[in-house]
Amino acid sequence: MNKSELIKELADECSLPAEESTMVVNVFFDSMKQALVENNRVEIRGLGSFKLKNYEGYTGRNPKTGKSVTVAPKKLPFFRAGKELKEYINE
Repeated sequence: MNKSELIKELADECSLPAEESTMVVNVFFDSMKQALVENNRVEIRGLGSFKLKNYEGYTGRNPKTGKSVTVAPKKLPFFRAGKELKEYINE
């Protein structure tokens, strides 16, 4: 499912206009992104939680040229599925 399919599903399920559904989904995603930027954990009961993981920089190798490259430290979002989601998927 992609974002536009989610918007359509919300509009159909709640009898909302497409513009309103788009606004709801965008506010939801923007709020999640902002919370992660502020290094806050996002937890959605029944689904799971999102948090940022910090990765140290390292020296890697370009597989195409074989030259060494320096990879900068970075933060990446990490999702951990909740118990209810795991049980639902494995039914």
